[in-house]
Amino acid sequence: MSATTAGSRRPAKARIGRSDRRDRHDRPKQEWGNPVTYFIALLFIAVCVAPVLYIVVGGFRTNAQITTSPAGLPNPWVISNYTSVLTSVTFWGEFVNSLVVGLASTLGIVVLGMMVSFVLARYNFRLKGAMYTLFAAGLMFPMVIAITPLYIVIKDLGLIDNLLGIIIPQIAFGLPTTVIILVPFLRAIPKEIEEAAALDGTSRLGFFVRMVLPLSLPGVVTVGILAFIGSWNNYVLPLYILNSQKNYTLPLGVQAFSSQYSTNTAQVLAFTSLAMLPALIFFSIFQKRIVGGLTGAVKG
Repeated sequence: MSATTAGSRRPAKARIGRSDRRDRHDRPKQEWGNPVTYFIALLFIAVCVAPVLYIVVGGFRTNAQITTSPAGLPNPWVISNYTSVLTSVTFWGEFVNSLVVGLASTLGIVVLGMMVSFVLARYNFRLKGAMYTLFAAGLMFPMVIAITPLYIVIKDLGLIDNLLGIIIPQIAFGLPTTVIILVPFLRAIPKEIEEAAALDGTSRLGFFVRMVLPLSLPGVVTVGILAFIGSWNNYVLPLYILNSQKNYTLPLGVQAFSSQYSTNTAQVLAFTSLAMLPALIFFSIFQKRIVGGLTGAVKG
């Protein structure tokens, strides 16, 4: 009885083994593609990452190490450059200014852009196409081109050397990108959902808050991330608008710090690293959200 059972098990195991080998043999091999493509991709990655690594690692060196071996590694590693920047009142004041400007600009861009996109996507009215074209044309006019008339307007409003003089223009110039991304999301929401909500007695505002916002959340997150990073890295507008160092944002603070401590290269690199670190971390955490939101916008 046991011999028969053992004999029946062996062929079964043999069949399973042959089946597994057959499956592995029939399974298509993974194709790695053209090596030239990978080489070019790695080359572009190196070009983008190498300067950032040089700045970060350079902050752990001394001026003597940078002078004797500009491309070498720290030996020994020095953290005093970073600690001196982190204990600086100037750095944290500029950090708070950048955070206030970034959050306020992001909130204004998302709220106003969501409202405009909802109207353009869900309602039909005269000059609707012209209005959408106007926002699309706004993508072709960066802030640098309009900086002179923009400065005159901000001066007439009395917002020179004021954070509002940075926030309001950034909201205005951030709306075109926001509208272009959000309109396809809102247009893709089925009209049946809106009709069902209307039959249940939901107002237009209630439909917007309860249905539109959750369904378009990927696009909202995407435009919010892009708006915050763009505001954090903005340099030209603060350069023209802000005069006193107490109102400086971090990009402008890096330039001022570099001029003040031009002989202390290592500390300048440490200050620069800490200034760009929040944007890098923010982008690294939410990069999948950005790609997903832009993919949804293209599909819509």
